Parts: sequence; C-alpha cells; structure tokens
Amino acid sequence: MPVLTRLIPSPVVVDIRSGALDDLAGVLSDERISHSGKLAVAVSGGSGAKLRERIAPDLPGATWYEVGGGTLDDAIELAGAMKAGHYDAVVGLGGGKIIDCAKFAAARVGLPLVAVPTNLAHDGLCSPVATLDNDAGRGSYGVPNPIAVVIDLDVIREAPARFVRSGIGDAVSNISAIADWELANRVNGERIDGLAAAMARQAGEAVLRHPGGIGDNSFLQVLAEALVLSGVAMSVSGDSRPSSGACHEINHAFDLLFPKRAASHGEQCGLGAAFAMYLRGAHEESAYMGEVLHRHGLPVTPEEIGFTVDEFCQVVEFAPQTRPGRYTILEHLDLKTHQIKDIYADYAKAISS
Repeated sequence: MPVLTRLIPSPVVVDIRSGALDDLAGVLSDERISHSGKLAVAVSGGSGAKLRERIAPDLPGATWYEVGGGTLDDAIELAGAMKAGHYDAVVGLGGGKIIDCAKFAAARVGLPLVAVPTNLAHDGLCSPVATLDNDAGRGSYGVPNPIAVVIDLDVIREAPARFVRSGIGDAVSNISAIADWELANRVNGERIDGLAAAMARQAGEAVLRHPGGIGDNSFLQVLAEALVLSGVAMSVSGDSRPSSGACHEINHAFDLLFPKRAASHGEQCGLGAAFAMYLRGAHEESAYMGEVLHRHGLPVTPEEIGFTVDEFCQVVEFAPQTRPGRYTILEHLDLKTHQIKDIYADYAKAISS
C-alpha cells in the first residue's frame, strides 16, 4: 500500500506577535508542555537575564540557569546541572548561543525545548541543529526541533539592529541555497525534497520582496516566520540543504580563515548569496538581492565588512573545503584565484550600478 502522507517534525506551538512573552506561562500549561510548572530556564547574562525579572513571577516553579557562552562545554555543563531536576521542559531564553546550548542540553537529558529568542540573528532558532564552539573550532550537532517557539516582537525590536539585519541575510540566502540544491540535482542526481525546498524558498522570497524595514512590525513578523520556516524545512529534509549552499560555505570560510575578523553570520551569508547568484549567471537576481540587502544596511562587497578583494578571493576558493561532499556552484565551477578575481570585478560593477 502506498504511503499517502508523512509526519512533519515541527513545533507544537509557534507564537509570533507583540506581547507573546507575557503569555509564556499560559502557552506552557495550555499546550500541556508543562503541567507541574517545573521548568529549567537557560538564560544569558545579557538580554535573557533582563527578561528574567519580568517573567519570573509567572514561572514560580522554574529553576534558572545562567549560561556563560556558546561552547560545547557550556552545553554539557548545563545538561549536567539539569539532570537531577525532574523538569517537564527546558526553556532557552536569549540569543542564538543560548538557544543552541539549551537545544543540546535538552536533547542530552531527554527533555523538550521551548525556544524564546530575544533576537532574529539567524535561522537556528527552530532548526534541528545546535551550533557550538569546540576545541576544533565549531561543530554542528543534531538535536530535536523545539516543541514550541515563542517570539515577542516587542522584545525583538529592542535588540540591536545588527541582529535583525543578520537574520535578513540568513533568510534571503535560502534562495541561493535552493538554486545550489537544484544544480546538484541536475548534475549529480541528488534528491530534492520538494516540500523542504518550497518552504525554504518561499521564506527567503517573502523577506526579499517585503517592502518594509526593520522598524516595521509587519516586516519583523515576516522575518520571524521565515526563520522558523527555514528551520522546519531543515527538519523536513533531514539536513541543512534547504538553507545552506555556497552562501554558507563562504560564511564558514570567513570564520575559519579569519576567525578574529569575521563579520556576523547573516552578513557573510547575504554577501555570499549575492555573489553566488552572480556566479551562476543570475545577474539580475544578484543585483536585486544586493539592492535589498543594501536597503536593510547589509554588506554586498567584502570591503564593507573590512576585507580586501584578495582576501575575499581566498575565502571563495577555500569555501568548498568547509562542506566536503556538498555540491554547489563553487564546486561546479571549481574556480581558481585569478578567475574569482575577474568575476568579482564584474560583480562589483554590476552590484554598484
């Protein structure tokens, strides 16, 4: 008998609106995530700690854990501290590093995670991956999806603007990532999960085409939804393919080659996506992407994030080594430094015209 449907791993609750944080306790109880109110809440010393005073009275049964950073050791230490607590769930309240630590720790102790991000810096807030610094640099660890995602747009608006801008670059880069996935399908026969591709592509397009800016609630709503959809798309496909192609290879190359000078994840992914679109001959799409990124205050040239053209060419040539086995426009063209430099010169002219 044919399989007529499939189960999609996704959050039970996605609550994105102004004032959502004030209803967190109700969401946890009404959705049967926590009957007893016994919660382990992981917070940062920054944005999460400030919000603790606001919501702690509504979570009287919670135990609060301040997480020092975003390393694998931090996540393991958090898991160890939570083991004896007999909690219903873990709440990660803070930026991306805290959410990833909480994801890993929750998976390690077998508890569901409620993600409550305080910024929209990247699509990891709802993904089945925890990215943590380790002794070798940085690693990605498979974890379950959050059982709930609560995003308060009032809280997001109070975060530094660069965090929202970073999320824009990450969301828009989906468009380039899907183009790479389709290329791998045409050349190597790599299977595409159509549902995952559709979700990721439409998430990117929604942000790319929205006329608003980071000060608009309607734009923040679309951006938050896009980042959640990107995470769910990765769960559907079982890997990061829907949101990670040449754009992310370039991002990782920046991080590995210039760890002390690298810009934000989303800035590098947005730049990488615009350049990758140009590499594949989609010059009009690349120019439009660059125009939108610039409108939101994101870089489209390496000079805008403090790198020379020669350094950028080094990054692009090295980028395929960051994801062995992944086929993108970079692996397809297999460009050498002088070729990258020539193409970049044309890209720079096109992006500034």
